Amino acid sequence: MSDTGPVLSVRDLTVSLPHRMGRVHAVREISFDVGRGETVCIVGESGCGKSMSAMAILNLLPRGAVRNAARLSFLGEDLLSAKEKRLREIRGDRIGVIFQEPLTALNPSLTIGEQLMEVYRRHRPSRQGQARERAVEMLGQVGIPSPEERMTQYPHHLSGGLRQRAVIAMALMCEPAMIIADEPTTALDVTIQAQILRLLIDLKNRFGLSLLLITHDLAVASRVADRIVVMYGGQVVEDATTQAFFNRPMHPYARGLLGCLPSLDPETKGKPLQVIPGTVPSLIGDLTGCTFRERCTQAGPECDEGIIPLRSLDGHRVRCVRAFGEALSR
Repeated sequence: MSDTGPVLSVRDLTVSLPHRMGRVHAVREISFDVGRGETVCIVGESGCGKSMSAMAILNLLPRGAVRNAARLSFLGEDLLSAKEKRLREIRGDRIGVIFQEPLTALNPSLTIGEQLMEVYRRHRPSRQGQARERAVEMLGQVGIPSPEERMTQYPHHLSGGLRQRAVIAMALMCEPAMIIADEPTTALDVTIQAQILRLLIDLKNRFGLSLLLITHDLAVASRVADRIVVMYGGQVVEDATTQAFFNRPMHPYARGLLGCLPSLDPETKGKPLQVIPGTVPSLIGDLTGCTFRERCTQAGPECDEGIIPLRSLDGHRVRCVRAFGEALSR
């Protein structure tokens, strides 16, 4: 495995699924990298392809789904050509996964300790006592009080916040190089959300992890991300550093998302939040033109033609014919 280059490199990843009206093109030729020690957030509305993109990395896809890519590599290893046996070795070992709903991610019939030890012994041949020591250690690392006692409890004995901490501990059991976190705070209240986010960033820094975080919450992304990837209609429509994105969002959809956020600015405080009119487009069938054009106030005839490419300026990538002015007109 390579010690140089990004931890994860994705080029032209597509995912399609069967449907009675044709193929659903849930992910359409998306590309992004996750660097070493970097936090990349994929953001967008529900149904835009965020979670499907993340699960496609490890081929954790619904039955009948078809995955293709020009490149899909992890630490220099080609994940496209990897057999299922090899992918099982990588999952939970080199790449940890934190799922959206901890209660369904955990097995209700096994204790927390049994589930953590199973992960460790699956990837690290060891005695029961060694696995138990590691599990107790990781429960403590993620801030679960009385970890010895929690080892014997079942998922339903724990609160939502403690269950999510247990899932995080499970993802860290084998010292992975990267964590994929699929909306890990969605099912939690605001106070616990903040605790889990602080925990994730603390653990990332402590263990030198790379983090791919899936979220629909731009406020969350602003607090933790080094880079933000915006998806819409199964495509990447904007990709920029967090600072560049919030200082100068360039895609109309990205600007619309930011306009929906409450502001503490005295000049805008109390004013109605912006609304993005319309609904997300169907992902069935071929794609032509800009996927956002039906909801965009700036759309023109040129937005209906062909496939709109991603253009880049100083590392800021945008899929819009008007993003960089007439100098980059089609």
